[in-house]
This record gives sequence, structure tokens and C-alpha cells, in this order.
Amino acid sequence: MSTATSPAAGSVIGRPHPLIDGKARVTGALRYTADLPHAGVLHARFVTSPHPHARIDGIDATASEAMPGVVRVLTAADLPDLAPTSRARLLLARERVLFVGQPVALVVAESEAAAEDAAPAVAVSYTPLPAVATLEDAIADGAPLVWPEGMPGEDDEAAAHGLDAAGEQEGPQRSNLANPVSLRRGDPEAAFASAHAVVERSYRTSIVHQSYLEPHAVQVDPGLGADGVTVWSCTQAQFAVRKEVADVLGITESDVHVKPMPVGGGFGGKFMLYQPLVALAARAVGAPLRLVLTRQEELLAATPAPASRATLKVAADADGKLTAIAADFKFDSGCFPNSPHSAAAMTTGSLYQWPAFALTGAAVLTHKPSTGAYRAPGNPQLAFALESTLDELARELGIDPIELRLRNASRPGEPMANDAPWPNIGMHQVLERARQHPLWQDRGAAHAAGRGVGVAIGGWQGGIEGATAACTMQRDGTLHVHVGSVDLTGTTTSFAMIAADVFGIDPAQVRVVSADTEPGYYSGASGGSKILYTVGPAVAAAARDAREQALRIAANEFEADEEDLEIVDGAVQVKGVPSQALPLAEIAAKTMQFGSQYAPVKGNGRTAPGGRSPAFCAQLAEVEVDAETGALEVRRLAVVQDVGKAINPLTAGGQLMGGAMQGLGWALYEAVEYDPDGQLRTGSLMDYAIPNITQSAHDLEAVMVEVPSDHGPYGPRLGGGVGGGPPRPRPLRRARGRRAAGDRHCRRRGQRHPRRLRRAGDHPADDPGTDP
Repeated sequence: MSTATSPAAGSVIGRPHPLIDGKARVTGALRYTADLPHAGVLHARFVTSPHPHARIDGIDATASEAMPGVVRVLTAADLPDLAPTSRARLLLARERVLFVGQPVALVVAESEAAAEDAAPAVAVSYTPLPAVATLEDAIADGAPLVWPEGMPGEDDEAAAHGLDAAGEQEGPQRSNLANPVSLRRGDPEAAFASAHAVVERSYRTSIVHQSYLEPHAVQVDPGLGADGVTVWSCTQAQFAVRKEVADVLGITESDVHVKPMPVGGGFGGKFMLYQPLVALAARAVGAPLRLVLTRQEELLAATPAPASRATLKVAADADGKLTAIAADFKFDSGCFPNSPHSAAAMTTGSLYQWPAFALTGAAVLTHKPSTGAYRAPGNPQLAFALESTLDELARELGIDPIELRLRNASRPGEPMANDAPWPNIGMHQVLERARQHPLWQDRGAAHAAGRGVGVAIGGWQGGIEGATAACTMQRDGTLHVHVGSVDLTGTTTSFAMIAADVFGIDPAQVRVVSADTEPGYYSGASGGSKILYTVGPAVAAAARDAREQALRIAANEFEADEEDLEIVDGAVQVKGVPSQALPLAEIAAKTMQFGSQYAPVKGNGRTAPGGRSPAFCAQLAEVEVDAETGALEVRRLAVVQDVGKAINPLTAGGQLMGGAMQGLGWALYEAVEYDPDGQLRTGSLMDYAIPNITQSAHDLEAVMVEVPSDHGPYGPRLGGGVGGGPPRPRPLRRARGRRAAGDRHCRRRGQRHPRRLRRAGDHPADDPGTDP
């Protein structure tokens, strides 16, 4: 390897850089899946179940198929009878339906309007069956089973997010409980008996939708010729889609070409859903086919984050040292056992040092859509429960809440719940920065003004996966970086900065090409907050390889040693002798001409992470509640996160603020609600309230702490998925008896009265048969 001089550290990295595709996004020039050309493409529309659980007695599509523009109506009888091991393989309902909104038939027509008009004409006869619509009903004795014939397996999303199973897991049982997990250390019962202070609380959180702007969309060319199947989709996981589509079609992965389109928001909700179904349908009708969900279909039958129920009991001695915790987490995973309960239990036992613990969890199946990931799956729910309980414990002990956390927060080398040592982490540094923040230092003045100030912290292990990348030098002197990852959060811009810094050029001379599955630049799914951390090193390695190749060519031209060369202003020169410079464009041209003696410059990078680099995020919130109306305002919100190294502070800060806004929505406004019969109550954005800019914190601040990771170039950590939502303000209580009327009034305007993540029993007037 050449020892030629590298660019000065920090010459590019750590400086704010605008998004490469920012202008295209804000001007509408970027083309999404729904913007693909329509010529020769058929359109699909679902016929969905109105029942949460029912037997299908018959389907009559005669009237629908007779309507103008309708090509065909597909049912399960027209598709392979696959074992429904995951939601993506559920396809069209066969024999019975499992949730309201489940696709029963697929109308294929020459236009979207024709398909929309013909869907209601498909006559489906049902016999309703007993259903369980709530977590509590599903675990009750004698509850109807969602899968009486046996529990299906979990899908691969958990692994993609780094949600490894923890503890002992029992085999499948004849119940709606799936994949139970148990972790234990020491003697928690004895620790509770001898503790100075014990706090026990119960909590519940709502189902929430990821609320991305762009709905699910997929277009498939069945490739009936020799070119194979081509899939265009707004997916976070193009290689997973390729694998599943190839499997359901019975062909090799090499015969499936997935072209990931720009994703108009994902947040964990766009791994894979209807791509296999559309691929099978396109093959069945023998023509290209597209499906774009409506907003109602998104809320009715996508993969939202699960509701949860948690009970926690914590103990400490008189000095504020935690001595024991007992916790149980149950997640409503809908009709498939895809739940982050294992990660919740593992993280609960790991964030703080507990001499003794008993931690359990399970997925609970109900007659609702299966759930998916949403920003650090399981962590918002567990952080709300754990951090709220620690606040109560601090009050019991008379200790400052941050001081209590600092006395017990895990440090590098200390054991996690599975007894593996924590790697290099910055939990203490994050808490110290939060304690020093003016919002915490001045909380006395806020209390005097009738406002509450709260704190919470969350941690995220993140996913790891191998990755490849390539860097090619073009005839115009630009460097093209080829990656196989999907850009959700500005990673394309960060890759350009990394390549520029390593190669020694300006980021403006770098183009990043997000390749589809055909070239084979494997990068894994854009999930688990891992892409910059896992693909970034591959980009750096490829840029380093390309740089060495360019310097080798220049050294031969100059008849000089590579160590004596440097790259300055887009040219290679002898160090300190700018008069002898060879532009990169000329070097590239020498490799791209007849009779050339040089091979084209193409650097390759292959990396596998050396380990995880967990990240931590603390949030401070100053909140004001009107005691008369219950109206809530978040006055100030500070997000303090260890980013390892902010490759691009502009996008890193945007991630922190975006995550905080979604946390506010989760905590105060958003809830996918069902009635006791399993019917969706929040089927449109008139009912499902997403906070707008006026409902954000009046003052939102992102504070980046940099505790470099031990792995990868520059030491970045996870960015997109850390945190557990905003903290619960401690001294304030909601006025009771006024919420219901205010809720109805606000819904007529399309916005609901702010709601709260809640402890069980906070709202005795709530219907016990509904999810929060």
C-alpha cells in the first residue's frame, strides 16, 4: 500500500454540507415510484376484508370483470399456496381473513380509476368468526386463536435492525403468546425485600404509523422474455426484496432485478410488504403491473409500530444505587409474531447496572395488521416505561434524576443483560452534557413559572452487516462512488464527503450512484441506523484504493515516487511543486483510450464491521399544561446525542430534530385506534393526528456529543434510530374531565387534542376494550 500523503484530517469531514439531492427533492424533480411511466402498465387495486376475522365463503368477480377497462380479478386461487411464514408471503386471503383491510382479491385494470371503480363490485361472502382486537383480550383464558393451526415464524426485519434474540425462548404454544423470552440475574426477590426504596408502575403505549409522506408503491415487469423480472419499489431493503420475490416465483435471485426508487420516508416501515404479491400478479396477467396504496390503505393494512404493555418494579439502596428490576413487556404484534420484546428486555437489563433482575417479554397476536419497525424498534416503549419509573424512584430517594442515572449508567466493559461486556459507549458523556445544559440548570425558574422539566435517555445497539462499494474515476476527473444502499437520511451526501476526504478532492467532484441489485454492491437493508456505519468504511476503502491507483499512474508519468505526490485542486503534483501537476481528468483519459498502457481507475472496498457501536440520546423537555383545558405546549426541547463523529453536522442535526418531532407525535398526538370489534377508527389523516410545525417545540435544539467509535473511518456511530421519544414532564398533571369534549371538537378540524403516553389507570373514563 502506498504511503502517499493523505488529505488533512477534517478537511471535509465535520463541516456542514448541503444534501446532494436537496434541490431535486424540494423542487419536485426527484422521481418516485408513482412517477414512473404508465404506458403499457396495468394498475392494481385491492378488495379488502371488512371483518377482523371471518371465513371466506365465496368470491364472485363476474360484475367487476365485466366493467370497462378491467383485465382480470385475481384471488388466492390464482396464486401459489405458500406457507404464510411472514406478512410478505400472506398474499391474498385464503379461506379466512385475519384483520380488517386484509387483501382478499386484486382487481387489475388498464387505469387506476378503472381498478378503483371495479373493486367494490367484487362480491365476497363471509361468515364472521370470533376475534381478539386488544392485547388484553388476546391473552385472556379461552381467547380465540389467531393461528389455531400453529404459529408462523418471525421475518428477517428483526435481524436487519440488530434485534438479536435474548435469553431463553420457549417453543410455540397453543395460545396467542409468541416467542416468550426470559432473562434473569441474581436474586431480585431478596433485593426487593431489603431495598431502601421500591417503585412499581404499569404503562401502555399506542399503535403508531410511521407516517411517511409517500405510500407504499411497487411496479413489476414480469420479464416473460429473457431479461428476468424487474421490480421498482420504494423499499429500504432491495436485496431482501430480491430474495423473497425470487423465492415466491421459483426462480434464481440472479433472474430478479430490483431497482430501489427514492424513498419518500420509511422510518422502518418500508422493508417489504406487497412486492411478492405484485410480482406473482404480474406473472399471472402476463403484463407489467403497478400498485400504489392509498392513504386509507396505509393506515388500514401497512405495518405500524406495535402497542405495548409494560410493568416495572425497581429498587435502590439509600445511596441511590440500583439493586434490582423486574419487568415484563408485551407487544401487540398483530397477526404475525414480529415484535421487539426481546430487544426491550435485553436493553432494559443493560442500560443501567442491575445486580439482580427478572425480565420477561412476549409477542401477543391479535386480529390486526402485523406490525413493523419504527425508529429503534422497542426502544421508545421501554424508554418511556423505564425512564418514567426511574423518575419516580428519584423522587422517592430525594435524588436529582440525572444524578441517579449517572450513578448507575453502564460504562464500557461493564456487563450487559446477557453478560457480554459493553463496548466503547458514551452514555455518561451524554448525561453529563444534559446536566450541564441551561434547560436543566435553570429548571427551578421553569418550575416557578408553572412549567415542568423532564429528562430521559435511550440507547440503541444498532444493526451490523457487511458491505461493498466501488470508486471509479471518470474522464472528466470526477469520482463516481457506487453503493448498494438506499438513501433515507442523507447518507449519499456523507458518502461523497468520505470519498472526497480520503481521495483528496472537493465533494463537488464526487458523484454517488445508488446502484440497484444488478451490479451486486451488497449493502444490506437501510435499517437499524447502520448504513453510514457499515457502508461508510467500504466507501473509504474503495476511495483509498482508487487514490493509490491514480497516484501510481501519476508516479509513472512523473518518474517519481508515489510518496512524493499529493492531490491538490483536482490534480496530482509533486509535493511543493505546483508547476508539475497532472489533472485527474488527464489521468483518467490516459486509461480510456486506444492503446492505453494503464488500466482504468476502479477502487473496490469490502468491509465487515468489527463490532457494534451503540449510541445514546438524552432529551430534556420543558412543558407547560393549561390546568383548565389540558392543552399542552412543549416550550423547549433539547436533544443530546452521542454521534461518535458527525460526518455531516447538517444531516446529523436534522436526524436528531426529526426523531424528536416523531417522538412528540408518538407521545402527544398519534394513535392508531380500533373499536372493541377490531374496526379501525383512525382511517384517514382527519382522524390520525400527525403534529405540524405549530405543534413542535417552541425551541428545538440538537446537541451533538462526539465519543468516537472504535470501528470505521472517523468513528461515526448510529444516527437515525436512537432515543425513546420525549421525556415525561415530572411535576405536572393533566386536568381531568375535559379531554373527551376537546377531543371531539379538535377531530372535526382534523387535529386531535394532545394525548400522552400513559401509565395504566391514568384515564378511568377510557374504554377498556380499546387500544390507546
